[in-house]
Amino acid sequence: MKYKLIALDVDGTLLDDNHVLTPATAETIKKVAAQGTEIVLCTGRAPLSCIPFMESMGLEGYVITHNGAATVDVATRKIIHEYAVNPAALEPYIEYCRKNGIHFDINTTYGIYVEKLDEVGPDVLDMYHKFLIEPLNLPAWVDFTEPIVKMTASGFTEAMDKVEADWNLWTHELNMLRSGDYFIDLMHPESSKGNALRELALQRGIPAEQVMAIGNFYNDITMLTFAGLGIAMDNSPLEVKAAAQDVTASNNEEGVRLALEKYCL
Repeated sequence: MKYKLIALDVDGTLLDDNHVLTPATAETIKKVAAQGTEIVLCTGRAPLSCIPFMESMGLEGYVITHNGAATVDVATRKIIHEYAVNPAALEPYIEYCRKNGIHFDINTTYGIYVEKLDEVGPDVLDMYHKFLIEPLNLPAWVDFTEPIVKMTASGFTEAMDKVEADWNLWTHELNMLRSGDYFIDLMHPESSKGNALRELALQRGIPAEQVMAIGNFYNDITMLTFAGLGIAMDNSPLEVKAAAQDVTASNNEEGVRLALEKYCL
């Protein structure tokens, strides 16, 4: 079957553990795109943190960002769709983070805001810079001029395990998602990679059976199960592999390249 839309997760999937897109993988993606297949990056990253990978391959189209909270046109930077969060719903999580010394940030589609930016340590700043992000000072809610789409708590794995365990005891009106070993995201209850990919496919007139998705973590499960063909990376947890129809090699072994060669070339 010819797949018309292919959704690729970025970290742990498209990129190796050094956050590098290998030349061979990039060339394979370009060959698939040249056949008329639309490539969309589907990631927890912000738009400006993933669009450069599309541009480096000479691709336009769309990126699904913030784990499905915002879909953006690569060429125009126009926001195609976003799920906005009520700031009041974030207050209990913010208070928990403040009380327990957990770093957090508040995201609009294009902006990432932190408290007391001048007191943020170099390790945290290095993390943002690794993702091509320059954080801003968090303003009061009334001073936001754009919708808030996500709150992210971050820290070492053990700290995030404790936060996740504590928050799992709460009743949530938001979608709480473990998006990586070091990250927990809070978003609109309908915000997910799967829902965003479904909306984009519908807009493009592409049925689910002509959609392929490749990912490696829990936040990828909804897009793997929506797609006609969901492929998990070998570095995925068992639950993610179980949700997929096939498993390719790891991100350090160019698993995306091998999957595309197998199914698309």
